[in-house]
Amino acid sequence: MNALKSILKDIELIKAQSPLIHNITNFVVMNNTANALLALGASPVMAHASEEVEEMTSIASALVLNIGTLSPTWIDSMKIAGRTASSKNIPIILDPVGAGATSYRSRICRELIQDCNPTVIRGNASEIMSLVDEEIQTKGVDSTSSSLHAVEYAKVLAQKTGAIVSISGEVDYITDGTRVNEVRGGSPLMPRVTGMGCTATALTAAFLAVNKNALEAATHAMELMSWVGEKAAKQAKGPGTMQLFFLDELYQVATGEVQA
Repeated sequence: MNALKSILKDIELIKAQSPLIHNITNFVVMNNTANALLALGASPVMAHASEEVEEMTSIASALVLNIGTLSPTWIDSMKIAGRTASSKNIPIILDPVGAGATSYRSRICRELIQDCNPTVIRGNASEIMSLVDEEIQTKGVDSTSSSLHAVEYAKVLAQKTGAIVSISGEVDYITDGTRVNEVRGGSPLMPRVTGMGCTATALTAAFLAVNKNALEAATHAMELMSWVGEKAAKQAKGPGTMQLFFLDELYQVATGEVQA
């Protein structure tokens, strides 16, 4: 119950402050993540032009760097935004989409970690493992390993980078390199919907915007994903309606229905 109260307190702060979340994210999920942030009460902006990212990041409450659809110009923008956020103590969450699938993606992830000092790194098991062991390959953007298998890798990555590492999977694991939080629940339908992981990243940014305890904020985001996913799956007939009901249930949580 204390955990529930803590999460609801963060949600109330998100609603009250409507933090601006600057997303440099991929084409596939822009609409999904923007709607999820709006449903929660945050204010999303998707700006990736190098000419404006420094200024936009400066007024944001959190920054999302998502490498799903890479291009050299976007990478430059991510580095500018990341350095800006780091210099202003604005929390950064990196989503290493597809890390391990190609050497290019893996190299860019490592450069972003080095240049931007992310607050949280959130990905699936294979992505997280590949950031520690260059020999590990992923299957496109899908994980080929269980989240439990990735926990020790995540702890190493957290210790090496100073970031909180959040692994999504059948069970989610969030670690600061020493402590490990587990989040269970969700629905088997969630991996069937495009951008659920990216949604988790965006929601993590919203929690980071109002909670300075990054381990707690990242855990709260995954708890919320789990709750909402379970509730949505009870009504959904398949991936299409799962996405629809997920947004509706997220909005219901944000407007206080979960307390009732």
